[in-house]
Amino acid sequence: MCDLYRDNKLIEPGRLSALGVPIDLTKVETPAYIQAGREDHIAPAKSVWKMQHHFKGPMKFVLAGSGHIAGVVNPPVLGKYQYWLNDDDKADSLEAFIAGAKETKGSWWPDWLSWLKTHSDKMVKADGGRMPGEGKLKAIEDAPGRYVKTR
Repeated sequence: MCDLYRDNKLIEPGRLSALGVPIDLTKVETPAYIQAGREDHIAPAKSVWKMQHHFKGPMKFVLAGSGHIAGVVNPPVLGKYQYWLNDDDKADSLEAFIAGAKETKGSWWPDWLSWLKTHSDKMVKADGGRMPGEGKLKAIEDAPGRYVKTR
């Protein structure tokens, strides 16, 4: 964990590897939709903004209202929060992005879905998730579980 979180070695080409293959994020050439939460304390927006310096390929940065959980999992039907977009691809900092950004009320999910459709309009049927404790895997114990209570 220190390699990733404390020392941030993932952004240094070749410092980490997976199955013996050195990782170099600068060789990732794929479209990226980069979403940050304005009040996120776990993945601060300034840190997420920097992802644009490590990938290649077309990128879209979106700043969502709220924090780590609410800014991500807030479904559109609730009509809560907001998000910001900036059409200026040349914004060189999060502050510049915010200064020129347009606020949109509600969830960023519809924007993400529109972005996805620009890359492929093929839809794949999603199988529904199972109910916890049903099927082959039985529940270990009632929520929230002892791991939450462990100090």
